[in-house]
Amino acid sequence: MTLAATELAFRAASVALLLVLAASLVSDFRNVLAARLGAAFALGSAAHAASYSVDVTSRIPLQHAPLIALSTGTIVVFWLFTRSLFDDEFRLRWWHGWVWALVTAFSFAGCVWIAPSGHVRFSVTVVNLIVLGFIALAVGEMIASWPADLVERRRHVRVFIVCVTALYGGLNAVLQIVVAGHHVGDVAETINAGVLACTVAAIVYAMMRVDGADLFPAAAEPAPPIVFSQPAADDAADQKLIDALMRLMADERIYRQENITIGVLAGRLKIPEYRLRRLINQRLGYRNFNVFLNNHRIEEAKAALADPAQAEVPVITIAMDAGFQSLGPFNRAFKAVTGVTPTEYRRLKVNAA
Repeated sequence: MTLAATELAFRAASVALLLVLAASLVSDFRNVLAARLGAAFALGSAAHAASYSVDVTSRIPLQHAPLIALSTGTIVVFWLFTRSLFDDEFRLRWWHGWVWALVTAFSFAGCVWIAPSGHVRFSVTVVNLIVLGFIALAVGEMIASWPADLVERRRHVRVFIVCVTALYGGLNAVLQIVVAGHHVGDVAETINAGVLACTVAAIVYAMMRVDGADLFPAAAEPAPPIVFSQPAADDAADQKLIDALMRLMADERIYRQENITIGVLAGRLKIPEYRLRRLINQRLGYRNFNVFLNNHRIEEAKAALADPAQAEVPVITIAMDAGFQSLGPFNRAFKAVTGVTPTEYRRLKVNAA
């Protein structure tokens, strides 16, 4: 088999796997934002597999420009996919679409105007620096959000998906910047296509090993009610730990501490971190540690907002006292739980009194 045929086979395999993955996500989880973004990322990656070339030395065929532009814009989708993957409460904003459109438009302009006018290296460098920037944002999101994940079955899979994608994308971006304007040969193109096929296969395999309902919850679940005593099936030790945890929450209000982590909480209970994750997830019904904390904070805030004696206390003071660091996250979390803003909640309680 010639190098050209081998490269084509690798590209075809990548495209086929990505299209199957996209179809599966849309079919099984069409109502879940993370799955829809995952499907969009898979489709954009298929465009990358079909059009990507390390060798950028001359005018790009016009018919390839839309695919290349779509491929470049996929890095924005990757960033959004990472955010939705690690934050069950993430929602798309109007400006996300503008960011994607601007990146895609610049890549298209690079293909049809900037590079053909003699500025190949400039065009390739800027596009790939954009790619590296969004990869850095995605990795930063993963690092910041991963510790709060309480679902053990999906924690490592999600990190694997992001890390493998970021590693492949980052290395390719650096490589293309280094060799821009120089011929690299068919061997390099074939190796790159092979690495992409292996990367796609590894990600698909990793996703198959975890229950889709864990990776992509079928629906946004409301925060579970705070439970101060929950029957343990046959495990008195677990029940004792749950009681101790709830005492920390109710009596010491440890959720008020700045930058409280699950590691700190596990240390206070003198148990391994993985065990506390399992207890909060399987016994109390939470999928995310921050949601667990915020539910307690919101319960305190609700009591304060409904208290006539605190009618003149500013909402931001109540939020900060409960452990929130700023007003914006408090308002969003409060409305997600109660369906109304803190100010509306206070007014309703006053009218009902």
